[in-house]
Amino acid sequence: MEREGRGGEETTIGDVNPPTPSKSVTPRYSLSFWEVTAASGVVLGFLIGLVCVYLTMPQSDYSFLKLPRNLQDLQILRDNLEIYTSDYTVQVLVGYSLVYVFMQTFMIPGTVFMSLLAGALFGVFKGMVLVVSTATAGASSCFFLSKLIGRPLIFSLWPDKLVFFQDQVARRKDGLLNYMLFLRLTPTLPNTFINVASPIVDVPYHIFFHATFIGLIPAAFVTVRAGIALGELQSLGDLYDFSSMATLFLIGVLSVTPTLISKKKA
Repeated sequence: MEREGRGGEETTIGDVNPPTPSKSVTPRYSLSFWEVTAASGVVLGFLIGLVCVYLTMPQSDYSFLKLPRNLQDLQILRDNLEIYTSDYTVQVLVGYSLVYVFMQTFMIPGTVFMSLLAGALFGVFKGMVLVVSTATAGASSCFFLSKLIGRPLIFSLWPDKLVFFQDQVARRKDGLLNYMLFLRLTPTLPNTFINVASPIVDVPYHIFFHATFIGLIPAAFVTVRAGIALGELQSLGDLYDFSSMATLFLIGVLSVTPTLISKKKA
């Protein structure tokens, strides 16, 4: 359907001049000096925050501090951070939050490991609060950064998905919160794409915020709870078995049911 839509646009243009696919499919945008400066300032702010946290920690060997890329890295990080969590709780919390928000803001993969780490260090309830709050803050940060400089990125990385998302948002203006909840609760579209594309297709921030905050809770619960038994995990596939995915999908379907019913009545 997306290809046909773009083809239709090219035919219309072709009535006057021959189509130019590169221009019609992927518009070119350039960033101004101030936009690049603002984005660089965001990066610098995160780095300064992490340096401040590091300077308040006791003298020790912190070679274990790195973004985990597998369960083995995560277990090493958990074992070392447990030593500091009780005596330097504030520093660990601030450092964790800065890293999580930074990863979400700049679309760095691996936040699932950070969610597991929250469960391993702080337990289910505190871990849930930490993950949902930092994930929402990171998604919001990505939303506003994308609003500033994200247009070239979204058109170059996900042109087809953007056309689909823009069409769905335009058709569901009356039930947009339910639709955004559905997207957050199901794997219909990647969360990273939703964060970057939402401001481009004019999703209001208050709807984006509420859908993100509420929609991330079920998946965060599954991941944080698994983090308590981190040593028993063999792979990330153990996190989302069929029952967990079916439950999340069912919750997602229920979230859009009111919108579907209202459309039928209308």
